[in-house]
Amino acid sequence: MRHMLAHADLHLSAAAPAAAVDPALGELPSWRLQDLYPSATSTAFVSDMEKAGKAASDFENKWKGKLAAAATRKGEEGIGQALKEYEALDDIMGRLGSFAGLTYFSDTSNPTNGKLYGDVQTKLTDYSGRLLFFALELNRIDDAVIDACMANDPIAGHYRPWLVDLRKDKPYQLEDKLEQLFLEKSMTSAAAFNRLFDETMAELRFEIDGEKLPLEVALNMLQEKDPEVRRKAAMALAETFKTNIRIFTLITNTLAKDKEIADRWRGFEDIADSRHLANRVEREVVDALAAAVKEAYPRLSHRYYKMKAKWLGMEQMNFWDRNAPLPETSGAIISWTEARDTVLSAYGNFAPEMAEIAKRFFDEQWIDAPVRPGKAPGAFAHPTVPSAHPYVLVNYMGKPRDVMTLAHELGHGVHQVLAGAQGALMCQTPLTLAETASVFGEMLTFRALLNRTTDKRERKAMLAQKVEDMINTVVRQIAFYEFERKVHTARKAGELTADDIGELWLSVQSESLGPAIKISEGYETYWAYIPHFIHSPFYVYAYAFGDCLVNSLYAVYQKAEKGFQDKYFEMLKAGGTKHHSELLKPFGLDATDPSFWSKGLSMIEGLIDELEALDKA
Repeated sequence: MRHMLAHADLHLSAAAPAAAVDPALGELPSWRLQDLYPSATSTAFVSDMEKAGKAASDFENKWKGKLAAAATRKGEEGIGQALKEYEALDDIMGRLGSFAGLTYFSDTSNPTNGKLYGDVQTKLTDYSGRLLFFALELNRIDDAVIDACMANDPIAGHYRPWLVDLRKDKPYQLEDKLEQLFLEKSMTSAAAFNRLFDETMAELRFEIDGEKLPLEVALNMLQEKDPEVRRKAAMALAETFKTNIRIFTLITNTLAKDKEIADRWRGFEDIADSRHLANRVEREVVDALAAAVKEAYPRLSHRYYKMKAKWLGMEQMNFWDRNAPLPETSGAIISWTEARDTVLSAYGNFAPEMAEIAKRFFDEQWIDAPVRPGKAPGAFAHPTVPSAHPYVLVNYMGKPRDVMTLAHELGHGVHQVLAGAQGALMCQTPLTLAETASVFGEMLTFRALLNRTTDKRERKAMLAQKVEDMINTVVRQIAFYEFERKVHTARKAGELTADDIGELWLSVQSESLGPAIKISEGYETYWAYIPHFIHSPFYVYAYAFGDCLVNSLYAVYQKAEKGFQDKYFEMLKAGGTKHHSELLKPFGLDATDPSFWSKGLSMIEGLIDELEALDKA
C-alpha cells in the first residue's frame, strides 16, 4: 500500500512553519498540511487512525479465505466489491502516512516529529498486515477464473489493470506467514536504517570559514563562481562525510544484505530484478539503456568536460569544479516570483491546462520552498492520495538550477494530479514513466528561456547548464546504477569496508567523468550522501530512462502539427494503468527498440555540438 512506499513524515501540528523572507528571494512559501489534517492530535486524525484500524480488521474478517468464491459472484459479494473496499482503505491509510511523512520531512531533527512518524508507521504496518492476505489470495486464484470475473463483473473489470499488474508479482510471492514476517520485520530492518540515514544526514553540519552549514547549503556552494569557495565547500563535505563514514558504511552494508536476503527468498535472479518488476520494465530494456549510455560517455561527458576545462582556463578540472558556473553565467539571484512566473509561462505556452494545474501549487500552498535546519535535503513531489492533492518540497536558493528543479517537481505534481482520477490503486506510475512529466517540464522551461535569449554569451551559459543537467541526469545516474550493481554484487561475498565502497565509487566516477576531471582525495566518500541508494535501491536509472524518453518525445513534439498535447495529457492521465509500450505507441516511440536510446542521447550530443559551434563563432 502507498503509505509503505512514499515519503512520509509527521508533526504534532500540521501548521506550516513561518514563511522565510529573503530580500533577494522574496517570500518563500511553506506547505499547508492542514489540507490533510489540522494536526496529529486533531479529532479528524485520531478518528481516521481508529477508523483505518477497525476497517482493516473488518475487511480481513469479511473477505479472508472467501476470495475464490467471490471471484464467481457479482455485486456485494463479488471481487469487485472487495476491491472497492480495499481501495478506500488504501486511500485513508495513505492520507495518514502522507501527513506523518510530510510533517517529519519538514523538520527531521524534531524528536516529536520522529516519534509521530515512527508510531504512525508502526500502526499502518500493523493494519497492512491484516490486509496482506488480499493480494496473496487473489494470486492463488486460477488465471482463467480471474479473467472470467473481470469479464462478467463490471466493477472487477474496472480494476483490470491493477489485477493484471498484480499477477506479475505472483512468481515471487512467498507463503502467507513468511510475507507477514517480512512486512512486520521491515519496521526494524530496512525502514529503521532508512530513518537512521535521514536523521543522521539532517544533523550533519559542514564547517566553512568558521560557519557550520547544513548539507543543502554546502552542496550549493559547489556552484559558486569563486574556485576557492568551491574548494572549501568540497573539503568540508569530504571531511564531515569521512568523520561519519562508519555509520554510512554500516547502513549501506545492512541494507544491501537485507535486500539480498529478500531477493534470495523471493527468487529474483538479478540484483536489480525487483526494481525492474516494480517499474514494470524489462531487464533487457534497462540493460540496453545502460549499455547505450556507457558507450556514449566519451561523446558526452568526456567531451563536454574537456571543453569546460578549457573555458575555465584549466588543463584539468578538480572534482569540485564539475558544476562550476561559466564566466558568462550571470550571478544574479532569481527571486521566487520570477521562478514561479518563468515555469508557469513555459507550461502555459505548451498547454494552458498544464499551467492552471501547476498554478494551484502556488496559490493553495502545496509547496514548501525555504531552506530550514532539519528540513529534508533535495527535492521531491509527494502524490499523497487521490482524495487530497500532491505536495512539492524544494530547497530554493535562487540559482538557475533551482528554477529547473522547481519545473521538474511541478511536472511530477501535474502528473500526479492528472493520474489521481484513476483512484488510489491505479494512479501510481512506475518510476521510469514517473520521471517523464518532470523531465518534460524541465525541457519546456529550458526551451522557453533559451528561445528568448539573444545574447551569445548568455546563450552559451544556458546551453552549458542544460548540458550539465542532462549529463547529471543521464551519465551520472547510470554511473550511480553501475556503482549500486558493484556494491550489491560485492556485498554477497561479505561485508564491505568504507575503503571498499570508496574504491567502487571512484572506479565508476572515473569511467563516467573522463580524463578532464581530476578525482583527488576526499571524493571517495561522496557516495555517502546519495539518498536513493538508501531509500530506493536501483531507482536511479529511472532518471536516465526519463531523460532519454523525453528527448525523443520532445523531438516528436517539435515536428507535430497538432494533437500532441492531447496525446501527452492522455499519457499522464493513464497513471499506472498501461505499460510503457502502450503509452509510447501513440507517439511512434518504442523503448524496446535498440536505437531508441541512441536517439535520446543524440539530443544531448546535439546541444554539445551547438556549444562547440558557439565557441568557435
